[in-house]
Amino acid sequence: MIIDSHAHVVLPVEKHIEMMDSSGIDKTILFSTLVHPEKSESYDEFIQEMDVLNQILNNEINPLEARVKALEELRDAIAKYPDRFIGFGSVPLLSSSGELHDWVEKIVKDYKMKGLGEFTLGSGQIKMLEPVFQAASDYNSFPIWVHTFHPLNLNDIQELFALTRKYPTVPVIYGHLGGIHWQQVIALTKETKNAYLDISAFYTTYALSLAIKELPEKTLFSSDFPYGDPFLNKLAVERHASSEEVVQRVLGGNIANLLKI
Repeated sequence: MIIDSHAHVVLPVEKHIEMMDSSGIDKTILFSTLVHPEKSESYDEFIQEMDVLNQILNNEINPLEARVKALEELRDAIAKYPDRFIGFGSVPLLSSSGELHDWVEKIVKDYKMKGLGEFTLGSGQIKMLEPVFQAASDYNSFPIWVHTFHPLNLNDIQELFALTRKYPTVPVIYGHLGGIHWQQVIALTKETKNAYLDISAFYTTYALSLAIKELPEKTLFSSDFPYGDPFLNKLAVERHASSEEVVQRVLGGNIANLLKI
């Protein structure tokens, strides 16, 4: 089974199903999104849509309402195509411990998600994730997906690895292979039992090929659709994997084992 382990809700959702069918992808791990750049048809429209994201992050638009709306879109997409989509749900990082517990309970019990994320933080903010790690540990060691591209720097990523080791029963997926810090992320993942590598937006094909070679059991095929192309990333894995067994691991076996699906 081929599983895209990281993509976002697009509207209409049938556009995503068509992409999966044409790319030979059986299932997708679907994440919510606060904006929909796929609706834009020009540079100016894209910039306008991404400006909405900046307004949400700067609290110019109610971030809680935006997050709830995004989760509802995610829930509806999964409900419409339950045989094709599996969900990861995001929670706000500024909540009190009680509020965070309520959010995670909703993600687990009401929305039936299989993990937590995507978490995109600014430099110096990794410590804000510890309550999420605690909650994930309480809820059957839910996987956590963290964006490790810009704006995180190497110190931030190293701090995230320290937090990952502090909670050894919680699987942590390092999104985008750490961006320009892919060499260090691969090395640190080799030393960290519960760390996994997401290949979407890989910085260079050397990063992809070395991740697969060094960690074939911990590297996860992903596209970050609509920001990336599932078909092209699938081809890249097939081109750079050393054997058909490794291809099958990376293209779906690893995430299926992690999520027990």
